[in-house]
Amino acid sequence: MTGGLSPRLAEIVDALPLTPRTRVLEIGCGPGAAARAVAARLTSGHILAIDRSERAIAQAGAGSAREIASGRMRVRCVAAEDFVREPGEGPFDIVFAVRVGALDGRCPEAGRRALERIAAALAPGGRLFVDGGRPLREIPLAPGGGISPGG
Repeated sequence: MTGGLSPRLAEIVDALPLTPRTRVLEIGCGPGAAARAVAARLTSGHILAIDRSERAIAQAGAGSAREIASGRMRVRCVAAEDFVREPGEGPFDIVFAVRVGALDGRCPEAGRRALERIAAALAPGGRLFVDGGRPLREIPLAPGGGISPGG
């Protein structure tokens, strides 16, 4: 593992279409390993790492002091289906999630609400990626947060 990142997470981060200025939302960040790897690739970009678990957010915050201090990363305790951008918080270019029940079919009602919240948080042309592809699959969102036909 390079930099504390598992080979699987490294492959996922490598697959994201990041630029140095990308605004990223990670849903279900756990202890923050992938978020830190994303932050390392950003210069004027930013990653907001969220998780429903207070414990996970405490771990992510404690392990990401340098990234947070640089302004490239923030953490917040909130479930995907309850997420809303805070005042002054711009939209996101990329949203990604790894092993999140609301987005992998395990929790369909939470998933429907999460997709609405994600669609509202995305910039025009923004993209949603979840694990389960090679290594990611993109979920195209329709206006209003549903999955686009053919998605």
